[in-house]
Amino acid sequence: MKVTIERAALLRALGHVHRVVERRTTIPILANVLIDAKDGELLLKATDLDLEVTEKAAAQIDQSGATTLPAHTLYDIVRKLPEGAQVSLQTSGDQGQLMLQSGRSRFNLQTLPESDFPDVTSGSFSHAFKLPTADLKRLIEKTQFAISMEETRYYLNGIFIHVAELPGGGPDGDRALLRAVATDGHRLARLELPAPAGSQGMPGVILPRKAVGEILRLLEDSPGEVSIEASANKMRFSFGAALLTTKLIDGTFPDYSRVIPTGNDKRLIVERDSFRSAVDRVSTISSERGRAVKLAVEPGRLVLSVSNPDQGMAIEEIEADYDASPIDIGFSSRYLLDIVNQLDSDTALFLMSDPGSPTLIQDRDGASALYVLMPMRV
Repeated sequence: MKVTIERAALLRALGHVHRVVERRTTIPILANVLIDAKDGELLLKATDLDLEVTEKAAAQIDQSGATTLPAHTLYDIVRKLPEGAQVSLQTSGDQGQLMLQSGRSRFNLQTLPESDFPDVTSGSFSHAFKLPTADLKRLIEKTQFAISMEETRYYLNGIFIHVAELPGGGPDGDRALLRAVATDGHRLARLELPAPAGSQGMPGVILPRKAVGEILRLLEDSPGEVSIEASANKMRFSFGAALLTTKLIDGTFPDYSRVIPTGNDKRLIVERDSFRSAVDRVSTISSERGRAVKLAVEPGRLVLSVSNPDQGMAIEEIEADYDASPIDIGFSSRYLLDIVNQLDSDTALFLMSDPGSPTLIQDRDGASALYVLMPMRV
């Protein structure tokens, strides 16, 4: 193999694929990135057996061939080369080495045979559809903060994506919504969009946390649309030159609709930024373990307070639109801030029932994103 490629093109592709590679792995080939030179392109591929990312970059191919190289070492070398440099990659017979040259720099790197590199992309996909980049980014960004970090409940370690068929609204009497849901048992986030053509009937899938993070990074460099393919156990996302394939979490996502309150009749509307700042200030003295903030709500005003035996007490009052009976309710300040930071409008709508029941938080009635937060004792 003999290839010449611009440093910027190689760095961009390596930047997308090398993150998949675990720094500590007991399987040597999984520490490597596959490079395959043919037809005027250099293809790079990395995998951890659950997630695979490939990307193509234009290159001058003087001799076709394929091999694998240590992913993080290769990335660090290319990253440190000067901007505008040309990079030459050349294998040397059967010696198990590749020579990387750029200007006066030369590196001899150990390789492993490409025949040992695993393929996790085999299999067919039952559904295919496209989403605008902005829509996919919104689906992920508005829900990923609620993904559970608790490994024992592995089925909560991702975003549940499915198509919901709702009565009314469509030309045939029904309308379909593409929904993304995440929960850790304390809070729940749900965002819905009109279901794109081709997604109807798609099996509900749980997209793993690591794949979610990599998709977001690839979206940063991907304008336009993303092509998505799905089956019961895999999903594939095409971002132009980059392709991400991931296994899905093999588990059953709980019936989240049971925890979304429908009868909460106490409506509290506050100015979002004022509320966020007040929560942030009073939580300064809360205990690290609980970080609970008490909301005392009555017509016309909201009093936020935190009491910490070791630090003291903090109280702040803000204006509120509220005309129901007074209620005192407590929440984790961190969870409150996580949710309020996702809101798009200038106001936040809280729909409450009683101090022991979950509260619904939205921008407004009927907003595409809704959040459920469990209260705390204060």
